[in-house]
Amino acid sequence: MSNGIRVFSAGPLSVLAILLLIGLVIVIIPLLFLGLVGAAFTKLGFSWITALAVVLLILFGSTVNIPVYRMKRDVVRVAHNDPSLYEAGAFRVADQAWESVISLNLGGAIIPVCISIYLLYSATTIGGLSLNSLLPLVGMGAIFVAVVSFVATRVTPGVGIRVPVLIPALTALLAGILLSGGTGLSAAVIAFVSGISGTLLGGNIAQVFRIKDLEVPGMNIGGSGTFTTIFICCILPALIA
Repeated sequence: MSNGIRVFSAGPLSVLAILLLIGLVIVIIPLLFLGLVGAAFTKLGFSWITALAVVLLILFGSTVNIPVYRMKRDVVRVAHNDPSLYEAGAFRVADQAWESVISLNLGGAIIPVCISIYLLYSATTIGGLSLNSLLPLVGMGAIFVAVVSFVATRVTPGVGIRVPVLIPALTALLAGILLSGGTGLSAAVIAFVSGISGTLLGGNIAQVFRIKDLEVPGMNIGGSGTFTTIFICCILPALIA
């Protein structure tokens, strides 16, 4: 003991125990997360294996962007303090073309839309719901979520489009309860499908026209700035299933 400070030497077993604890935390937390999300999907009619497969596909698919369109705009850029820009009293400028790539995110757009179609199919064939009565409700819910998402989405020059994380999902949840008149399978399907489609329509697709003014290299529909919102829209409907 020196100056009131005690120094302990940790043996190899103590260090090993600490490393083991850290390793368990690193492993257990993702497993708990997958378990909770998987449980949410099972309430929507998926088996455990299918639910975990879907969750993993969504997570890994979030890293895959599929280009579908390129937007170009002619941009005039002036280089300051460049003597070559001044010739015979004339001011010369340099023209450049700014290009933005519009992409579809596999995990945040394509897979959730496919799940939505599957849920509509299974709800009518297995769940016994009527497609003719379900589709108008889903359409109204999607429009409601799209309008809210469009208004709530923030566009930042040089950064891109950012969709609020919770607002579209909570709006879809409310739409599912109100349009179905309560909770249950129909409410969950309406919340899921309207949340996915409404967020993509209002938060991304309806914002494409703004890309030209943002000078960003691209826009990922369902990807950066939107994926977390879409993922929550996949999970929250389980609360009312």
